Amino acid sequence: MRTAKICLAGAAAAAMVGFLAAPAAAAPDDTTATTFEVLAGTLDIVAPTTADLGTGAPGGTITGQLGTVTVDDSRGAADASWVASVTSTVFQTGGGSPPETVLPAEIDYWSGPATATTGDGTFTPGQTTAGDAAPLDSVTLLTAFTHSGGTGGNTASWNPTLVVNVPLDSIAGVYTGTVTHSVA
Repeated sequence: MRTAKICLAGAAAAAMVGFLAAPAAAAPDDTTATTFEVLAGTLDIVAPTTADLGTGAPGGTITGQLGTVTVDDSRGAADASWVASVTSTVFQTGGGSPPETVLPAEIDYWSGPATATTGDGTFTPGQTTAGDAAPLDSVTLLTAFTHSGGTGGNTASWNPTLVVNVPLDSIAGVYTGTVTHSVA
């Protein structure tokens, strides 16, 4: 009888272990809290390193394109507006005497339409056509292109045209100056 009690106790213990060791029933679904981060980038402008506008005579005009200028906005802003501006130094040849100088005000700039854009919002050229051309200045910034509204990232490219109104008293030579685009 004592053997029967031990066997019964052993069987009951084995049944309990089996019951406790049984796998739990799986839930029909489960969730995982997941995150990621969109990083704030920068607002940049890239313009050609050099440009040759061509040749012309004193009292005439020299017209040429500067090359593609591109604004890249990767700030990820709720308001992705920006303004691109342009200014210029004096153009000089030789010793830079008055007949060897072309002032920024004697050089007209027009952005023309966008050659490419990405993103949302409104892209607006500063000067859409040649008739809208405006003189450059060495101090006051001229609006080249704007973007208003939109969110996140965007880009805009344009190929501006410069019209040099060569002064009648200009002497022959290669005139060098700097056209600077900026964005804010």
